[in-house]
Amino acid sequence: MTAARPADAIGTGELDRFPYADRPTPPAPRWEGAESDLSRVGRKTTSSRGRGLHGQLVQQLGQMIVSGDLGADRPLVPEEIGQRFEVSRTVVRESLRVLEAKGLVSARPNVGTRVRPVGDWNLLDPDIIEWRAFGPQRDEQRRELFELRWAIEPLAARLAAGHGREDVQHRLVELTEIMSHAGAQGDVVSYARADAELHGLILQMAGNRMLEHLSGIVGCALQVSGGPATTCDRPSDPSLSLHVRLVDALGAGDGTAAEAAIRALLTVHPAEVEPSVPAPREH
Repeated sequence: MTAARPADAIGTGELDRFPYADRPTPPAPRWEGAESDLSRVGRKTTSSRGRGLHGQLVQQLGQMIVSGDLGADRPLVPEEIGQRFEVSRTVVRESLRVLEAKGLVSARPNVGTRVRPVGDWNLLDPDIIEWRAFGPQRDEQRRELFELRWAIEPLAARLAAGHGREDVQHRLVELTEIMSHAGAQGDVVSYARADAELHGLILQMAGNRMLEHLSGIVGCALQVSGGPATTCDRPSDPSLSLHVRLVDALGAGDGTAAEAAIRALLTVHPAEVEPSVPAPREH
């Protein structure tokens, strides 16, 4: 006989609603009904970056937690997760460990595994950034990413000026050429990849290990925050010319010009982020 299911445990068809961009917030999970939709999605989730069942489960549960479908203190029953997704206990256990490392859940003796409040999440984790950026919190996440970039990238550009090795500077020039060619061809994917690598290199060149640690986050921000390569058919000419100006300033060791160029880059698309320059706001 199947044991009684707790009313607030993970379950039902909410798990097959992702990707959830532009969809209304789904109702809280429920247990009514003879068969849960969970049983139909265990082997159909594909948005997990090719990591197999383990990655799929992390992706699915992570999206549910970040979207609010699984609220704080909601218990996650490993046996139920395994049954509904048709995965082994090992897959469930390892997936929950990954989510725990990201601060999304906590596991304690005699309490079990529960969803943690947002204040405990590692909000700089690339997966969480992505899940928030394409979920119900997307506007807030993209604003926060823009403000983070505004805070760190101008300083990084100033510090990086004249500090790059010759091969790194050559790569920066090469990346602007890739962006120029991709822009002319309308290849927004290649443009975005080159753009992310360029900005990541600048943080790595700054000579500050803490800034260098943020290079991957800036790259992720460029991918999800609606930059010029993802919001229009072709990247704009001002964006391309400012990238060239930025790289030239870095090669010349002109920190002031490099900082000015990156500030201009962050404000070249005011229609995409309002306000274009972060303004004080009440909390």
